Amino acid sequence: MRRTRVAVLAVVALAVSSVAVAAVAPGETVLVVEDTETGEQYLDAPVEDGTTVALEYTHSVEKTRVYDGYTVRGDRLEMTRMAFESYGWGLPSGANVTRENGTFVYDPPGNTTRLTVAPGRVAKHKLHVGDETYDLVALTDAESVDVHVVHRSVLADALDAIHV
Repeated sequence: MRRTRVAVLAVVALAVSSVAVAAVAPGETVLVVEDTETGEQYLDAPVEDGTTVALEYTHSVEKTRVYDGYTVRGDRLEMTRMAFESYGWGLPSGANVTRENGTFVYDPPGNTTRLTVAPGRVAKHKLHVGDETYDLVALTDAESVDVHVVHRSVLADALDAIHV
């Protein structure tokens, strides 16, 4: 009886320590797109340091393409490229730009842990994550979203896989 109790306690201790290790062990890093008001998650896409994340849209007044490029750096999104075809409202008229194939390009300063985006049906916002492209308007039904990087534990990944 005593051996059985010791064996059961050993199994329980092993299970508890395994869960504890899984809870803190690094798992997957993902870019999350979630509703700004409700927190409903629309997308989680795997990323790593150096992954390019970009918003591409049509300028509402100029009707020209705008590209805002970011690079994942830990839990931050560092703005690394802005490209636009014409100057218009909200575009950096005083920036030190270069011209590439008829497009104004520059490396803007700054980084953030969270981008808030209001996808527009006229602007046709797209989200690029690495080699994947997502129609942000269709994905979110044009609801405002927050975009940010999340580092998940092995336990969180396992629970997500079984939808707990």
